[in-house]
Amino acid sequence: MSSAEGKDWTRDRVHALAAEVGAPLSVLDIGPGVGTYAKLLAGPQVSRLTGLEIWEPYVATYRLHEYYDEVVVGDAREVDLPAADVVVLGDVAEHMTREEALDLWARAAAAAAHAVYLSIPVVHYPQGSIEGNPHEHHVVDDWDHDGVLAAFDGIGEWWLGTEVGVYERRTDRPA
Repeated sequence: MSSAEGKDWTRDRVHALAAEVGAPLSVLDIGPGVGTYAKLLAGPQVSRLTGLEIWEPYVATYRLHEYYDEVVVGDAREVDLPAADVVVLGDVAEHMTREEALDLWARAAAAAAHAVYLSIPVVHYPQGSIEGNPHEHHVVDDWDHDGVLAAFDGIGEWWLGTEVGVYERRTDRPA
């Protein structure tokens, strides 16, 4: 359901991080939707995949239990985030207010032993409900690259496409 832009960059960064750490990584995917990141990251570089999905019907519709070791149904803005080596915020921040997105970014960094990856549209990108899911609505549809860099603390590396930017925040502490 999301743009393909930047997905390969995220995969390559996570795989390189696993090589750097010298061990497979656990990944928390916030807002897995159709399971894009589980499919993208599956392999020997990832030891465990946990999905945190707000819209329970997606779990069955997209067979998320087939791709994730664990699927938690809940609102990332409200639940405690499970600890992981890597946290992926793949096209979720635009579905909440700026304040909520920045709070989730900080909480994701606290949950991540090594890195957080944020994929977000960086052009005007309105979207309404999809498949009856009101959470698909883009609350903030006007993020831009400079705004992301200014608002989200700790960004180091990033990749910029024509529609989407992907941003890395390294946390590098023991799990």
